[in-house]
Amino acid sequence: MSVNRHQLQCRISRTLWTALEAEQSRTGDSIAHIVERALANELDLKHHSLFQVSTSSALVEGVFDGCTCVHDLKRHGDFGLGTFEGLDGEMVMLDGVCYQIRAGGVAHEVVDSTFVPFATITRFVADQNFRVEEARSFEELLSQIDRQRPSNNLFAAFRVEGSFQNISLRAACKAEPGEKLVDAIEHQSQFGAEQETGTLVGFWAPSYATSIGVPGYHFHFINAAGSFGGHVFDLSAKDLKVGMHVETDIHLAIPETQQFMAADLEADPRAALERAEKDSHRD
Repeated sequence: MSVNRHQLQCRISRTLWTALEAEQSRTGDSIAHIVERALANELDLKHHSLFQVSTSSALVEGVFDGCTCVHDLKRHGDFGLGTFEGLDGEMVMLDGVCYQIRAGGVAHEVVDSTFVPFATITRFVADQNFRVEEARSFEELLSQIDRQRPSNNLFAAFRVEGSFQNISLRAACKAEPGEKLVDAIEHQSQFGAEQETGTLVGFWAPSYATSIGVPGYHFHFINAAGSFGGHVFDLSAKDLKVGMHVETDIHLAIPETQQFMAADLEADPRAALERAEKDSHRD
């Protein structure tokens, strides 16, 4: 078992067990998930709190200097995505393990001292679980997820687990000094895989948050072995398990680096973000 996931054994009353079984029948969630959610509530862990380092506007303008480290990110959550100092690859954090994904999708766990310029992190405990029987494309998967989101005005995190028949990915390659995002993505690594089992780690951000986060959906993938992944462009899959976690509290950490303080962040970042996040030929 991962050092970030622990086995809990204890005795409880028949009354509590009956209540757990009733909640499981009502929600379809596992006993483990119900207990974890109840403990988080009781211990006042901010598991509906989104923690973000820097802004999408800064990322678009090429503010890639690291301003915090992975150790500090883990204080705020165990699930998320982002990038590394110098735009050096894609980040996935899953169950408290932080992975760096570079050219060709090669992934490895990073040490806690690794620096980060941009990240979105939460403490993931699903508020709702549902299944997607078939998704013939990424857009079809997102369309089915859309039906479950309670509002276009709330942030949400999604954990999608299963086996993917095909998956198309990218990994940002380290930017040259002075490059902005749209220039840096010209030399990204694009690749794909078949019959990969793993997890999609993703977020939905409302359109009103454009200057802060990436609007709409943003997903990264990591396989079950933690050895392969990337930013998701397209996929096909069957029988996916989806967990949705709605965020009601947003915390934004503003970098104090010289690069951030000197950057011109007045431009509208939407066109650049659209190009970077959704155009598989120029992402």
